[in-house]
Amino acid sequence: MIVFDQVLAVGNGAELKVGTPLVSGATVTVTVLSHGKHDKVRIFKMRRRKHYQKRQGHRQQFTELHIGAIAA
Repeated sequence: MIVFDQVLAVGNGAELKVGTPLVSGATVTVTVLSHGKHDKVRIFKMRRRKHYQKRQGHRQQFTELHIGAIAA
């Protein structure tokens, strides 16, 4: 369980409280569910008639969070 105490904005329906730059006294409690990597994105660069081809792949890392409680 992780507690974020630097909150930029807190909303409840039509009511929105925006900090300048942070909302004082607001905390968000989160739980880390998993870490992982997304699907591979394939990058292919080619310049025609120049015999230049470049292949590259990328997998972005992510952290999945579950928002437990928001205290404003």
